[in-house]
Amino acid sequence: MTVSQSATDAPPGRAAAGAVRRKGPLTRAAERSWRPAALLLACSGVWWAVAAAELVEPYLIPSPAATFDVLTGKADYLWQHTWVTTYETLIGFALAAAVGVLTAVIMVYSSTVERTLYPILLIAQVVPKIAIAPLFVVWLGFGVAPKILIAVLIAFFPVVISMVTGLKAVDPEMLQLSATMGASPWQTFVKIRFPASLPYLFSGLKVAVTLAVTGAVVGEFVGANEGLGYVILQANGNLDTPMLFAGLLVMSLIGVILFALVEAAEKLLLPWHASRRDTSVTAAY
Repeated sequence: MTVSQSATDAPPGRAAAGAVRRKGPLTRAAERSWRPAALLLACSGVWWAVAAAELVEPYLIPSPAATFDVLTGKADYLWQHTWVTTYETLIGFALAAAVGVLTAVIMVYSSTVERTLYPILLIAQVVPKIAIAPLFVVWLGFGVAPKILIAVLIAFFPVVISMVTGLKAVDPEMLQLSATMGASPWQTFVKIRFPASLPYLFSGLKVAVTLAVTGAVVGEFVGANEGLGYVILQANGNLDTPMLFAGLLVMSLIGVILFALVEAAEKLLLPWHASRRDTSVTAAY
């Protein structure tokens, strides 16, 4: 049988997988990104059309050109406040991830702790953070501490829930096998439980990192003299909608970039997981 005949007679799934593997990274990236890019262009077109037709007053919805002028003309001002919000977000996210993972491990290995903490965590999650943010400002002052704390509180819950779910989703037969082979609880955790929980953990981290941005900005709304929340609040009070839209766009960009970084870390650390495979490959089987 010739090579061409073997390629022709190959199962459809393998042929599709081979076709996907032959595509370069730039081609795959373009195939994944053209749809959201097209949607963003369409939304920008609608925004421009509404502003150009003066269907809404400029002080309510500025034109894309006015917003772009603010982004370029006041780039130094925006960058100064963007760095503050990014710093608060990163510290809050890191603390939420570390404390959340540790709490989840303790809850999984202690049913008493889980029954005690879980209702409290649920109650704390449903309490609006903006309602208690003024208390943190009173207790901790107008520095970065209350903003970081709010970011931690908002990002903490998704990390805990996803990690607990991942640690409990381990195949019981694997745990029984490790116990039969004489593995200690620590070895079982390091070799089986923790690696199996990573896909769940990264799902929670991707949600948490975007919520951390919201938490930092909410803290800045309540009491701050720097940060994107402060910029947006000042622009809203002065009816400076181009600056307000510029602040919102930069805030959204921070969330998107941080989400992409977490997703890149997931792809780097979990190349073996099914969620990282190309959808066209998995759909072929």
